[in-house]
Amino acid sequence: MNQLWSVVIEEHRSSLSQMFVQPFIAYTTKTHTTFTLSSESTANWNATSADGKWTVPLIFQISQILKIGRQPISIQIGGKYYADSPRYGPDWGVRLNLTLLYPTGGRPAPVEKTGLVK
Repeated sequence: MNQLWSVVIEEHRSSLSQMFVQPFIAYTTKTHTTFTLSSESTANWNATSADGKWTVPLIFQISQILKIGRQPISIQIGGKYYADSPRYGPDWGVRLNLTLLYPTGGRPAPVEKTGLVK
């Protein structure tokens, strides 16, 4: 979550007060498929209620890690439904993502046992 405020020094500039919230929940299977439900909500505190203070997309995404040749990649597809948006704002959206993965080495080192925990 973050909140932005402007410092208005000049009279002809309008003030800014916006918040961004990004809650999410994700589940990854043993086959490296991830199901994610999230939101990327924004609030414009200076907007009037008629213009819509909130933009609230509900996002469902599925991603899969796989290899093409020797290159590991992550492919992701998702859909957005806007539960609330400003006047003339979107009703829905689609997200498609491809990420090249570059692993940096072997497996992580095992955690050293201290003998205090059984």
